[in-house]
Amino acid sequence: MTVIRLLPPELINQIAAGEVIERPSSVVKELVENSLDAGATRIEVDIEAGGARLIRVRDDGGGIHVDELPLAVASHATSKIGSFDDLEHVASMGFRGEALASVSSVSRFALTSRVRDQDAAFRIEVDGGKLQAARPAQHPSGTSVEVRDLFYNVPARRKFMRAERTEFAHVDDLLKSLALARGSVEFRLSHNGKPVRIWKAARDQQAQLQRVAEVLGDEFPSQSLRIDHAAAGLHLSGWVGLPTASRAQADSQYFYVNGRLVRDRIVAHAVRQAYADVLFHGRHAVFVLYLELDPAGVDVNVHPAKHEVRFREQRLVHDFLFRTLHEALAQTRAGLGTLPVTEAVSMPAQAHPAPMATAYPSAWPSASSQSRLGLGTREEPLADYAALLGQPSFVPVAAAPLPESVEGEAPPLGFAIAQLKSIFVLAENAHGLVLVDMHAAHERITYEKLKSGRVGSNLRSQMLLVPLSLAVSAREAAAAEEHAEALADWGLELSRSGPATIVVRRIPALLEGADVAQLSRDVLSELAQHGSSRRLQELENELLSTMACHGSVRAGRRLTLPEMNALLREMEATERSGQCNHGRPTWVQLSLPELDRLFMRGR
Repeated sequence: MTVIRLLPPELINQIAAGEVIERPSSVVKELVENSLDAGATRIEVDIEAGGARLIRVRDDGGGIHVDELPLAVASHATSKIGSFDDLEHVASMGFRGEALASVSSVSRFALTSRVRDQDAAFRIEVDGGKLQAARPAQHPSGTSVEVRDLFYNVPARRKFMRAERTEFAHVDDLLKSLALARGSVEFRLSHNGKPVRIWKAARDQQAQLQRVAEVLGDEFPSQSLRIDHAAAGLHLSGWVGLPTASRAQADSQYFYVNGRLVRDRIVAHAVRQAYADVLFHGRHAVFVLYLELDPAGVDVNVHPAKHEVRFREQRLVHDFLFRTLHEALAQTRAGLGTLPVTEAVSMPAQAHPAPMATAYPSAWPSASSQSRLGLGTREEPLADYAALLGQPSFVPVAAAPLPESVEGEAPPLGFAIAQLKSIFVLAENAHGLVLVDMHAAHERITYEKLKSGRVGSNLRSQMLLVPLSLAVSAREAAAAEEHAEALADWGLELSRSGPATIVVRRIPALLEGADVAQLSRDVLSELAQHGSSRRLQELENELLSTMACHGSVRAGRRLTLPEMNALLREMEATERSGQCNHGRPTWVQLSLPELDRLFMRGR
């Protein structure tokens, strides 16, 4: 039998280091966060050999008193919390009191600090977990931490380190995320003695946006929307990229909770749903968002590296994020892209989150409406779908007369001047030339009006001839019971018939012929995981999108100038008209300077 015994402190710290310190960037994260907690306004990070040889972080923060230096590298010693109540209201970046102890146990470690208004600085060194006595040193107010030969005494961990370039890239990415989190702090990064990044302190919103542009690219400000919205004790601010600024990977997504960069499935799900109707398949949104809430409403003590959080009101946070972003993106009408980003969208504070669906003022067209765009026989299949919407007098929106253009100032998309190959509409506006994909644009217009009419119509459901019994998880069965009334509003009638069994009795009439079992499981899975589900609405929207596609003016159709101008005015008045139903752009702007460059004018 093996003997139970206490582990030595050095081994305890090395085990903890395995959770907290994954690579050099993990060390930088812990040290910089300590500097931020110390009130630093300037932080310098020096790296050598990707961090394997040296990591040095210097700040101008409050410093550490000489008597507390040994405690700074002791396990579970911290100045940031002192009781369970403090843990419930964590407002600092660090709070576990194990980072410096872990780092010093797997490196040759030195800490030099000088408290403000004191004459001398002091330095302590730790070699493989063995602490030496403090001694006087030269140092300005603030603290410097040097970490040399990381993992020198843990060969197995050192073997997992990547090439110098790779490790430094991780450090660089980390500093970018921290620079976005704290715009008022100056950050400097150097590698092997050469300056790499300098982020000057941002004193206002425009300077902060410039810092965002340095991280996400110079084009991001002109391709983003400003978000500033408060409700229900939550405040969301920052910038979200237009759908046309999306990327193939989710590598430009920064979400901060009370200043802490986090990865959270609730947040990711809400953002995906907000972009679902405007983002091309396989693309990922770009954003820098800051969520502020009462520290008691979020648990940051979930993961040793503090990458994850847990919201106490998950559904409230999810719905707030979704509705705020959904409403902001709904304002991306064609033509708004020519405005400065600060004027595009600024969500006013409200007492409650805005409603999920936006009602359109225009009424459904009467049966006497005539098509200006000559849809011909495409009206017939749409009319067949109309009965499902519960509107006997329904006539496709695509057949409605489009408004005539008005005289006066040039509107955002300007006035039509020609049609190219019966595919594109060419228009002149104040900025230059506008190119419009007429089918994609009219498809979005038709789709949004179909959705608007769907919101105002009486939902029809279809009774199953034979109720379907499904085996689900206990959590999903509980979700079916809890959300039965909300599901019934969407025409899906589910009832719990056992601890892990449900019965499906009705489905929305629009979704007749769908895979009922898979549909029910998808809905319940989202309800159990996120507390809400838009799967039914998404499926109905897919059908409406197909209807809109078939009911829109096709490429190859000749339009008159009044018809083209009418299409442009509809685009300007329609939500999300910057993209078609599949996420592709409906229009592009070629400015006069861009046209001049094409012809090398002025050179």
